[in-house]
Amino acid sequence: MKISSKLSLAALSLTAALMPSPAFAHPGGDHVHGLLAGLEHPLFGVDHLLAMVAIGMIAARSGRIGFLVVPPAFVLAMMAGAAFGIAGVGLPSIETGIALSLVVFGAMVALARPLPLAATASLAAIFGLFHGSAHGLEIPESASGLAYAAGFVVATSALHAAGALSALKLAGRSGMVRAAGAATSLVGMAMVSQVF
Repeated sequence: MKISSKLSLAALSLTAALMPSPAFAHPGGDHVHGLLAGLEHPLFGVDHLLAMVAIGMIAARSGRIGFLVVPPAFVLAMMAGAAFGIAGVGLPSIETGIALSLVVFGAMVALARPLPLAATASLAAIFGLFHGSAHGLEIPESASGLAYAAGFVVATSALHAAGALSALKLAGRSGMVRAAGAATSLVGMAMVSQVF
């Protein structure tokens, strides 16, 4: 990797790590209106965007079976967490759990070797509950809330696919993939420090 590329990556990582917390995806419930908002939510919240892309990268590096297991484990757990949130049952320390997901997922991407598939799927499911609970607590009790849920499931799945595709395309440039993982962890650490 060229020095200018390394400097650009470092600058991007630093910028993302220093982003103020209002840029994250959970400013409150007033923004929830339906399918379009559900589709946008994972795309415009840096916490969700990075976590979803990282899951795809992790799945791609885990092999074909990993891609069939890890993203579905995340999505199903996210849906379960959303159901708890809709019922008014939030997980403790949701924002901390989401921030820690970035630290963990980023570290998993940065590793030269993937974790065992069972451990990877378990971590995806645990953190999927936190992401889903945050979504569920924001969903209004209306038909548009169901459309919102459908939107964030579709967007999440698309980001998983994008992460997997990028990891496959960059398979010959493992340093770039590892750097992306490290940057994701740095963003997560910055979020954890803002939560406490």
